[in-house]
Amino acid sequence: MQLPDMNLLPALNALLREGSVTGAAAEMSVSASAMSRTLGRLRRVLGDPLLVPAGRGLALTPRALELRPQVEAALIGALAALRPAQPLDIASVARQFTVRTNDGLAVVIGPELTGRIAREAPGIRLRILPEGEEDPADLRDRVDLDIGHLPELPHDVRSLELPPHGYVAVCRADSPHAQEPLSVEGFAEAAHITVSRRGRFHSVVDERLAELGLRRNVLATVPTQMTACFLALHSDALALVPAPVGARAAAVMPLTVLEIPLSLPQVPIGMAWHARLDADPAHAWLRRAVARAAAGG
Repeated sequence: MQLPDMNLLPALNALLREGSVTGAAAEMSVSASAMSRTLGRLRRVLGDPLLVPAGRGLALTPRALELRPQVEAALIGALAALRPAQPLDIASVARQFTVRTNDGLAVVIGPELTGRIAREAPGIRLRILPEGEEDPADLRDRVDLDIGHLPELPHDVRSLELPPHGYVAVCRADSPHAQEPLSVEGFAEAAHITVSRRGRFHSVVDERLAELGLRRNVLATVPTQMTACFLALHSDALALVPAPVGARAAAVMPLTVLEIPLSLPQVPIGMAWHARLDADPAHAWLRRAVARAAAGG
């Protein structure tokens, strides 16, 4: 498709508004002869004289009168589209963001994040999806932000590291385990509740215990961290959960947080999003809000 010369649009707008070649020339800061030549080009393009003699001045033709509001609106729209992005007023943004994360991070990050949204961006709604069989390609359309342990990411996905976390054991506050610090032997002998979305009983904990010639007793494996905390609340078992989750759970349940007497690696955490959202001001605000929540507010 051959497009017309869009440089003619401002001149046409000036001619239709002023109804005068001289007035339009002054508005466009060009000579009257240059504006007269532009009027000639517009007449050929539009197939209409646009301005015709009327006494000592010029009058707009019916076609020109019809075009005047259309041209003004088109010019306003074009200028708005080409103008640099204005500073974001997050309070006026009405958007829905889809965030994918696990239940533990939702418990840790969610309260601070939703509180900030309620205070600063009431038009934003969060749609939180659980972790599953994650595919980074989901970030290209159905997921706006992935938070958690990130897989290898494709070239068109951006990411930011968040504070990593270690693991703790939580037990019922009146459990025998809560009375004194855990020894390695006592830790291995206790019944354990572990968290695995795939139902795995074996983890790095077993590897560290095996190095010391010890084995543990896994009572149950559950898919979510809060389920592990609830099961520990009603047994003498230890639930092994991320430290921030244990702290949140102990703040609202009669649970005690215990250090695990093993050297365990920290779990890296990050958030990922597609490059299409990299420069989006509202999404950038959401990423900053998540980073602050993950850092403890």
